[in-house]
Amino acid sequence: MNPARADALVDLAYGGLIAVSIVLIATVNTNIGIAFGVGVFAAYVVHVVWKMSRFDPEWMTRTVEEAVEEQIEATMGETVEDTVEQTVEATMEESVEESMEETVERTVSDRLDEVQTRVESLDERVDGESPTGETGEGSEGTKHDDGRA
Repeated sequence: MNPARADALVDLAYGGLIAVSIVLIATVNTNIGIAFGVGVFAAYVVHVVWKMSRFDPEWMTRTVEEAVEEQIEATMGETVEDTVEQTVEATMEESVEESMEETVERTVSDRLDEVQTRVESLDERVDGESPTGETGEGSEGTKHDDGRA
């Protein structure tokens, strides 16, 4: 007998058994029909796995290899992504903190120097001028004719 014809007959037999389980569900008892159908389906899965391994012996090996490769890629991808994210975050945090500290310190120092220069300039103006705009110190002790100091 031709192996392809034998496989086709076995597939038809499993199809017939599944049809019998549907009839059992509809007529006799739902639980009995479901149990019979699950048993037939499980036997059919075993048959398909056996048939695949017979026609292509490397089928199961390739399938397992692919599943393992996918799992490793997913796990390694997540691990590498997490590690890189943590490293970049820590490095960036340090760099930004140092850069911000230097920038703020430099800006505050520059502004402080500007303010100090302005204050010194204003002090010189105040020391060197009277309120009326005349230079000199004669206006402090000057008395006015009306008696005010």
